[in-house]
Amino acid sequence: MPIDPMVADLAGETARLREAGPLTRIELLGVPAWTVTEHALARQLLTDTRLVKDINAWGLWNSGAVTRQWPLIGMIDAGRSMFTVDGAEHRRLRIKTTQALTARRLEALRPFIEALTAELLDNLEAAGREGEIVDLKQVFAYPLPMGVISELMGVERADQPMLLDWYKKFFSMMTPQDERLRVIDALDAYFTEMVRRKTAAPGDDLTSALILADEGGDPLTEEEVVGNLKALVAAGHETTVSLIVNTVRALLSRPEQLDRLRSGDVSWKQAIEETLRYDGPVTHLLMRFATEDIAVGDTVIEKGEGVVISYRAVGRDTAVHGEDADEYDITRPTASRNISFGYGPHICPGAALARLEAAVGLPALFERFPGLKLAIADEEIAHLPVLTQNDLAAFPVHI
Repeated sequence: MPIDPMVADLAGETARLREAGPLTRIELLGVPAWTVTEHALARQLLTDTRLVKDINAWGLWNSGAVTRQWPLIGMIDAGRSMFTVDGAEHRRLRIKTTQALTARRLEALRPFIEALTAELLDNLEAAGREGEIVDLKQVFAYPLPMGVISELMGVERADQPMLLDWYKKFFSMMTPQDERLRVIDALDAYFTEMVRRKTAAPGDDLTSALILADEGGDPLTEEEVVGNLKALVAAGHETTVSLIVNTVRALLSRPEQLDRLRSGDVSWKQAIEETLRYDGPVTHLLMRFATEDIAVGDTVIEKGEGVVISYRAVGRDTAVHGEDADEYDITRPTASRNISFGYGPHICPGAALARLEAAVGLPALFERFPGLKLAIADEEIAHLPVLTQNDLAAFPVHI
């Protein structure tokens, strides 16, 4: 089953994946792989040590069938970081991040998140005066998480629009591969210079903390700090943009559920978890590779084959979430069982930050603009041509 890079019918594609079974063959821009669509099987394989992140375990890469010209290669061959290694080396690289990305550090960010939220809501009000249509994504949901992750990592505010543009080009299937490779080089150069600057003069930020971290084995190399930094900034803003916009979208088309949130009858935490389950930020997460044959029922994932987790399909698993799993329900008791940020050793280290940003930003948005409404019909909303992320092209509203 080919995965549509233009994302013309995400709901239909998700349904077809679910119908195809818990483990099914897909094609990613001409490259074959397996994908997982069942919650239990995803948890099983995400903790299976025979599936690794190392691209050198991929048969198609080793044979030359996949090269640097494949548009998705930058999401797999992304340099050395905690996102691309396994086992003891993964633990060594990850502990440096968890040592720095503490609950205390995140909670200390709350006043900044609140202040930035208020500033962006002011911008939204200014843009939407006199009934003007305003893009909620562009004015609010996009700059909020980039501002927060930049504050956390020590990225200069003046550089944020440039980084947003680079990452947009990196993810978009409309970007020619030669241009995407230039963007990858530009990101490498930018973050390498930033790491060298902070090595010489550390600050009170996570990048400096990664450089100075002295527990859990040898200190991180420059390449490892850069790799962690690139991936954290990418994941730290992309996922939260989608979480915020998709929650707003779900609630605007279900006013009775929004009323329950406004009354306090249901918590915002419940709504956020239901969005993560129902319409989470990641559609297909690339990729793990089998180091030996792995039997899954009557099917065998052969050594060297790639495995994708289709998180959006996993979130619709009726065995976990009930026969109405294709419905959005903020009172769903199983919503918190979602694994939208991953599971096992590679679970997203920024999950708590994304949830915190949504928990601050969403109630503030609806309190400030109680009459918020879509400016177009819901079915007219289009997705960006991004194969891995659940990313809307725009979200036009009246405030």
